[in-house]
Amino acid sequence: MSHTPGIRQAQKQQSRRALLDAALGLLEHQNLSGLGVREVTREAGLSPAGFYRHFADLSELAVVLVEESLASLHGLVRSVLAQQGGAEARIDRTVDVIADHVRAHRAHVRFLSRERHGGVRAVREAIAAELDRFTAEVAAGLAAQPASDGWSPDDLRMLSRLYVEHLVATAAALLEASPDGEPRIAAMARTQLRLIAVGRAHWRD
Repeated sequence: MSHTPGIRQAQKQQSRRALLDAALGLLEHQNLSGLGVREVTREAGLSPAGFYRHFADLSELAVVLVEESLASLHGLVRSVLAQQGGAEARIDRTVDVIADHVRAHRAHVRFLSRERHGGVRAVREAIAAELDRFTAEVAAGLAAQPASDGWSPDDLRMLSRLYVEHLVATAAALLEASPDGEPRIAAMARTQLRLIAVGRAHWRD
């Protein structure tokens, strides 16, 4: 009997995970605004009533997916920014990180790409908030680099936002690319990041 609460908690977490995975799978083929609770619970093997023990509605579930979709990328990009070496090495590593992330998390990337400008306001706002936090983290990483000496916080945030928007666009392009097209997109991303780096080196307020 002493193990019952632990078993129940594990079952609850398993059901929650099943709902998140089911929704993510369905969202690879449709927008959130067109998805229904019954579709998700049917895919997860749960009853509709079971859904509401975990989430108030699909928007709440989708916000959790937003957090999951960007969580692993935060740490990866922070590690790149802290990496020793010149700009070229960091650029190459950044593009490799994005490409690997897209391959490993295609459903999450597709969800973010589709819903960033989708019809559900709460999810749009959640994605925008996560990207704002991502921008702040990148700005902090850039501030620690010698190349940022003398930069104002506003300018660092502007540069950080430029990098973040570029990475988001690169991920979206890689998502839609054929295997033969990926090297071309990666090469273009590296060239564009080099252009940003050149501009950074010569920026004058």
